[in-house]
Amino acid sequence: MNTSSIHPFSGLTPDVVLAALESVGLYSDGRLLALNSYENRVYQIGMEQGPPVVAKFYRPGRWSDAAILEEHAFIQELADREIPAVPALPLGGKGTLHCVDGYRFAVFPRHGGRAPELDDAATLEWLGRFIGRIHAVGMLQPFQSRPVLDIASFGEEPRDYLLAHGFISADLVEAYRSVVAQALDGVRRCYDRAGDVRYLRLHGDCHCGNVLWTDAGPHFVDFDDSRMGPAIQDLWMLLSGERTDMVRQLSDLLAGYEDFCEFDARELHLVEALRTLRLVHYSAWLARRWDDPAFPAAFPWFNTQRYWQDRILELREQVAQMDEPPLWPA
Repeated sequence: MNTSSIHPFSGLTPDVVLAALESVGLYSDGRLLALNSYENRVYQIGMEQGPPVVAKFYRPGRWSDAAILEEHAFIQELADREIPAVPALPLGGKGTLHCVDGYRFAVFPRHGGRAPELDDAATLEWLGRFIGRIHAVGMLQPFQSRPVLDIASFGEEPRDYLLAHGFISADLVEAYRSVVAQALDGVRRCYDRAGDVRYLRLHGDCHCGNVLWTDAGPHFVDFDDSRMGPAIQDLWMLLSGERTDMVRQLSDLLAGYEDFCEFDARELHLVEALRTLRLVHYSAWLARRWDDPAFPAAFPWFNTQRYWQDRILELREQVAQMDEPPLWPA
């Protein structure tokens, strides 16, 4: 395994976090709560005056400044259109992206909420309306500095990384190599069946953990994976259960979605393909971050013999799933 001896956040101490806020004119009362985030470091911080804020420290080397600022601009564009997203605060006359001791960070208002009830038809329809509004804005112009969700970046490159860096158990390497090749062939066939679908600016990681629900409805957090891609990417992760369950859920989501944005049914050919790409990408994401002590602590099952056996079985199942007819809403 190729890991470094010092992880990227080794110097991000509580003193550095508080000094970062002071550098943009925010003074803490000393309360500092680490929130659930692995890719970046995110803290809820109490203020001497006013409500707590949330400070997000970006993983060094992951995004360019231009890509982070595009994320901020997209969220602000949504908020300006009264779509419930939480934009970064411009502070100290320095914009929304700041740097202290080599760590880039942004500060956001704190917005609480609970997980949405995805077994409720009205909740799914409301979420569909919300995502449709986001996509109606997302299609107005493309990202220039943020990437595209495609087979190369989410499938081929992660596969190559895993095979090149010694993470897979030696006795399972050939089995993994074979099944991931079959899986990516299946992904390509799905894309061929879908044809030339439209790409737009997305949330990109639209699962229920990134949706907070209040009595006023939903709002999305964590646009860190925002990128260009097909609309279905922001819908399929909200589906779960047996096929009949997913058909019903999809019908509810699209009932709300199409109030604001037309959905191209050809994209349904991509649901299992995108799920397959996410599985490959996720394993490589864990591998790339294994030098960060937060990862072995949070994912102790990664890189065990059982882990890779399960991934091989999972991909075999996906090969079969991708040859099934696509989901069609009732």
